[in-house]
Amino acid sequence: MNEQHPLRIHNYRAYWIARFTTTIAVTSLTLVLGWQVYGLARQSMEIHDAAFLLGMIGAVQFLPLFVLTPIVGLVADSFDRRWIARGTTTLLMVTAAFLAWLSMAGAMSLTALFGAAIVLGVTRAFAGPAYSALAPNLVPRESLPTAIALSSIAWQVGTIAGPSLGGALLVVSAQTAYGTAAALMAVALVAVFLIGAVPQPPAQADRRPLARIADGFAYVRGNRLVLATITLDLFAVLLAGATALLPVYARDILHVGPTGLGLLSSGMGIGAAAMALLFSVRPLRHDVGNKMLLSVIIFGAAILCFGLSRSLWLSVGALIVAGAADMVSVYIRQSLIQLHTPDAMRGRVGAVSQLTISASNELGEFESGIAAWLLGPVGAVVAGGVAAIAITLAWARLFPELRLAKTFDPPENPQTQPAE
Repeated sequence: MNEQHPLRIHNYRAYWIARFTTTIAVTSLTLVLGWQVYGLARQSMEIHDAAFLLGMIGAVQFLPLFVLTPIVGLVADSFDRRWIARGTTTLLMVTAAFLAWLSMAGAMSLTALFGAAIVLGVTRAFAGPAYSALAPNLVPRESLPTAIALSSIAWQVGTIAGPSLGGALLVVSAQTAYGTAAALMAVALVAVFLIGAVPQPPAQADRRPLARIADGFAYVRGNRLVLATITLDLFAVLLAGATALLPVYARDILHVGPTGLGLLSSGMGIGAAAMALLFSVRPLRHDVGNKMLLSVIIFGAAILCFGLSRSLWLSVGALIVAGAADMVSVYIRQSLIQLHTPDAMRGRVGAVSQLTISASNELGEFESGIAAWLLGPVGAVVAGGVAAIAITLAWARLFPELRLAKTFDPPENPQTQPAE
């Protein structure tokens, strides 16, 4: 099979640049938001209460996504996905610029920070399905696993550079960090405008919008392999996510300040980027289901180690391992979903997938805040690592389709799909 490398394709290169710069900007923005929320809260609150408020940042980002999920997938399947990406990138750029202005004017408040978090939630709700559904239209089918790996590199390297950049710029000033995020969004906006015409699913005039929305949920529910991959990530990362508590660890447990926070925030991205780089030159092709299950167990064990660590470098090392393991899971999940889903439904299925990813991340931050309030930060992280391992063992029994998935290819006789 003569596979064309995705980066040789103009549209994919522009897409990759947009994804890379957007990721740097958003992860930098998120880090600075969390640091400022925790810092303002600690002026009048104890650690447990401030940690709870930090978790609420995740909750207010998740709520718009939860409400909008039935709509955003249909939007991605009904309108030009490039214009959705352009509009959301513009809104993110304006939000970052507004936060920079507030910081420069000395008018920053918890209300403004939570308002910005809501805007982030709304824009990411629309951007996620559009970006994920757009990527398969930019490359030949046989190049898609490599394109997914390269897209993951953009994401994971961005998660390294973004927090590191945000932490370093925080030392200068918050307005510098926010202003840099706005400038990166401007670069991303130019790149998205460089993406030329791409295939778009034909309009389904004979199907009512609510029925088409229901089709996306029905497809995920009916395809047990897709359902298993989506829900495994949901519950494992929801329970074992530690990123929301990194400001607590940096300030009050490891005592390493904003620079150390940047290192901790980069840890998972370093491991994930290294693994994604490996997959971009040596794509994973065999025994994918069992490898996904093993990777989530390793992820849980690494989070457990991080929770117990009192050394900055051991903590960073544990997060690097967790990031590498998570990348294996992400790579397999995204490849299975994209290759098992018809193009006309990719927006809606992508929206369902994004909802679970956001639930595991943003709602996971809220769960972490609640758990830290009840168990303390260390107890919350340790319990989460143990829970991720237990969930994976349970899913291996509940969904034998995962253990039986040997390759990414759909079965020769796929199940009947919901009518379009």
